Amino acid sequence: MPIVAEYAKSNRSSCKACSKAIASKTLRVGMISKGPGGFDMTRWHHLECFPTDSVAIDSVDDVKGLSALEKDDQDALAKLVEQCGERAKEVDEKEEEIKDPGSDEISGEKVKEAKGSSASASVIAEYAKSSRSSCKKCSQTIAARELRLGMVTRDSRGFDMTKWHHLGCFPVESVAVDSVEEIGGFSSLQKMEEVNDESVADKGQAEETNKRKHSQVEEEVEIKKAGSDEKSGQKVKETKGSSASSKVIAEYAKSSRSSCKKCSQPIAAKELRLGMVTRDSRGFDMTKWHHLGCFPVESVAVDSVEHIGGFSSLQNGDQDALKELVQQCVNKTLKMDEDNDETGTDHHQTEETNKRKHSQVGEVLVEDEVQTNANQPSTRKPKMNTSESTSQVVAEAEISFSASDVKEKYRDASLLPKWKAFETVIFLERDDGLNDSEKIAAFDFDGCLANTSVKKVGADAWSLMYPSIPEKLQSLYSQGYKLVIFTNESNIDRWKNKRQAAVDSKIGRLNSFIKRVEVPIQVFIACGVASSGGKDDLYHKPKPGMWQLMKKHFNSGIEIDMDKSFYVGDAAGRKGDHSDADIKFAQANGLKFFTPEEYFIA
Repeated sequence: MPIVAEYAKSNRSSCKACSKAIASKTLRVGMISKGPGGFDMTRWHHLECFPTDSVAIDSVDDVKGLSALEKDDQDALAKLVEQCGERAKEVDEKEEEIKDPGSDEISGEKVKEAKGSSASASVIAEYAKSSRSSCKKCSQTIAARELRLGMVTRDSRGFDMTKWHHLGCFPVESVAVDSVEEIGGFSSLQKMEEVNDESVADKGQAEETNKRKHSQVEEEVEIKKAGSDEKSGQKVKETKGSSASSKVIAEYAKSSRSSCKKCSQPIAAKELRLGMVTRDSRGFDMTKWHHLGCFPVESVAVDSVEHIGGFSSLQNGDQDALKELVQQCVNKTLKMDEDNDETGTDHHQTEETNKRKHSQVGEVLVEDEVQTNANQPSTRKPKMNTSESTSQVVAEAEISFSASDVKEKYRDASLLPKWKAFETVIFLERDDGLNDSEKIAAFDFDGCLANTSVKKVGADAWSLMYPSIPEKLQSLYSQGYKLVIFTNESNIDRWKNKRQAAVDSKIGRLNSFIKRVEVPIQVFIACGVASSGGKDDLYHKPKPGMWQLMKKHFNSGIEIDMDKSFYVGDAAGRKGDHSDADIKFAQANGLKFFTPEEYFIA
């Protein structure tokens, strides 16, 4: 699970451990996890409240934002990481896997219950996943891949504890096992071990009468390659009704050794991962792991969460995220079926449209003005602009968006924490205090909110366009508006050799601006060139793609009140304006339009 540290931008956030407010400019430590929509959500804590007993941090260098902290706070974080490391080491040495009461997970493996089985098992058998566990009788190490037997007992807190033993050290005199069918995982063992387990059951039956009956438990056994979490070498027993060719499983990564098959980035320990289980030519099942956001919904058919192995063992938030992912799979399947049906009749559909599953965003239906009128200065009043926009609204596009399309980088450029990329758009994920709303106050950035220059690069190379901006934005926020910035920055695509500098400069300025005005703002940056290779970018203003992306996928399905919503931008086609992209963007989306002078000065 990624960890981030920063100074609180305001006093709106609260600690998830003690529920008290985190004061502005106070150091806070956050755990980043996937939310219901597949996006990152940060749970903030005071430094002293951070749950070191349940979070593993391998190194202080893994903490995002560390370099921006003061030296004393960096030292405090280093001590925090040491505490996490000590706890993780202690757990590894004991190898006493804990599971929640009533759950189906023992030592990280999902125990699949056969029809009519009991909800618990007193004895389980499996191959040791590493050489960290030790026998509770002889205290000797249990070698990796060696058969081990576990006694599962309930402690005073209601949690199950597993005590591992060598096969020869198992205390048959104190455990009632009258049949191998009572040993969880028996059906997944190799033949020689099955014979040995039968002898254990025979000894137990001879020394003690049967105290209770257990139903058969089927268990998936993982034999890991060195330095990998991939399941191989063991056949995964398929439950009744499962697909023999492909299935999907979900679990929390047991270590940070596995990597995502799509983005090739490591999957952090305890982070949710999805696996595609396929049968190879030898008849063995192989699992390809993915981040939740990287799972290929377009190529895997999952029509119900009930078909995802391990779903019931996940936390509620992760279950919700998987439900949304399954819905995306269903929608993708339906969309593909519709496109296949339309192929025979629609001879004008392009190959690119078939691949992207996008309905092309229409052109803004605005006739060119006479050149003499275009050169005349114009003062556009809100009422006049409203009437213009409603007559030139572009039909809404169906933009296909899913969590699997979201990237951590924009092409080859890394993004700062909370910033993500989708196609040619970079967007800021939800921050504390940002609420979706029917009322949208939208703004351009350069020349509208911030005074910038294309000749200057850097996060600090900007200033407020008008002194009244912070007060105006804070007032809108208090009235229930959601504040959104839509800004073009095609230099990010153009500057191939300096793309990282362009990304850092733009995002840095936006971060600084949000910190300056002290209100949460949603941000979308169109990075593509207006027209490239004869193809128009769907999101570059004046195209309406960014607004429609926000409306469809970033407003929680809330219907937007167009009478109360508006857009402010400086590119209004006036004499001296660099373009008319902003006013056409407003017209294409049916928004009331204001120039910065009209809104912030008048």
